[in-house]
Amino acid sequence: MDDGEAEALELAIEIGADYVLIDEVLARREATRLKIQVVGLIGILKLAKEKVLLNQVRPYPDELKKAGFWISDRLYAEVLISVNE
Repeated sequence: MDDGEAEALELAIEIGADYVLIDEVLARREATRLKIQVVGLIGILKLAKEKVLLNQVRPYPDELKKAGFWISDRLYAEVLISVNE
């Protein structure tokens, strides 16, 4: 876990955040251990569609993947199914 993620967890504890936005696996594990709810970038996209802030989720993970952001095929499929795409 890098310094930025450690600081994000520390701040989440300090302010009593409902969620912390983290995608990196080690930081997610630590957040879970600390009983901090975690949401990743793909989860934010899903929430945005559910709240009708986005019409579609699909274009965003596709562009993220092209830019080198790693998204598991399983997560990709699960999110698109869950938002009916």
